[in-house]
Amino acid sequence: MIKEKDYSIHEVDDQTSNARLLTCMLRDHYRVREAYGGAEALQIANSDDKPALILLDVMMPDIDGFEVCRRLKTQDETKDIIVIFVTTLNESAAEEIGLNLGAVDYLTKPVRMPIVRARVRNHMNLRKQADMLEALSYIDGLTHVYNRRRFDAALLAEWQRGRRLSRPLAIVMIDFDHFKALNDHYGHGTGDTCLQQGATTLAASLRRPTDLLARYGGEEFVALLPDTDLSGACAMAETMRQAVKALRLRHEYSSTASHVTVSLGVAAMVPTAACAARNLLQLADRALNQAKFEGRDRIGVARLDDAIDMS
Repeated sequence: MIKEKDYSIHEVDDQTSNARLLTCMLRDHYRVREAYGGAEALQIANSDDKPALILLDVMMPDIDGFEVCRRLKTQDETKDIIVIFVTTLNESAAEEIGLNLGAVDYLTKPVRMPIVRARVRNHMNLRKQADMLEALSYIDGLTHVYNRRRFDAALLAEWQRGRRLSRPLAIVMIDFDHFKALNDHYGHGTGDTCLQQGATTLAASLRRPTDLLARYGGEEFVALLPDTDLSGACAMAETMRQAVKALRLRHEYSSTASHVTVSLGVAAMVPTAACAARNLLQLADRALNQAKFEGRDRIGVARLDDAIDMS
């Protein structure tokens, strides 16, 4: 469940006393961070810990609030940050400029504590509702793990992050062996139960909040592992393989084993400008096909020359 404390507020004012006043008004319900200029505000907004809402002064010596808002709203990474102007400029023309730039509200100083709290609360509630609806759109209806739409978005974001920080990114593709035979002989209800229990087990194998498991399609799943090299990804794949075997789900019509097994394909690389995120996914898919070709219930590993061929 999303809570108010999960959202942070960025208070931007070149006058320290003004920033501290707003912090005192809101810190009981939100995480509040202060900045004292436009340049600092933009730096924080573009960090990994970007705020949900910015209370933004207009008159600042380095970059004024209007320009800060304009830059925020023209960047994909920051355009969804809520902006509320809090300023001494009380002319209607200035308010019109601020709202046209994409701010959702415009408060003039001196501010009243109940009004600030109410405006912030209302806009935060709208954000929470939108976030909850978006979160539901990212969940697979059958297995309750993430769906392919969520994976595609996460892959692109982690690829860009890995490229920026020169950190490795790994993918594990997972396929339930002989799943058609299981559906044909036991029925689709049993097949659904297999996918549900299997997905729960695969997700439980992931150790970090940044790791992500998604249903890629049908009986195929994919794990996204940021900051993970090939060795670490292979270890995770083996943990997943063993975890599914330990379920001992009956599958007498499998030519691999008398119970449900999975085949896995592993690939990892440090993202670069010479490659695209889809290349890493293709490498993992090739490795998965190799695992199935070699007999299933095993891990296939992408070769270095496969990556070179794609560059």
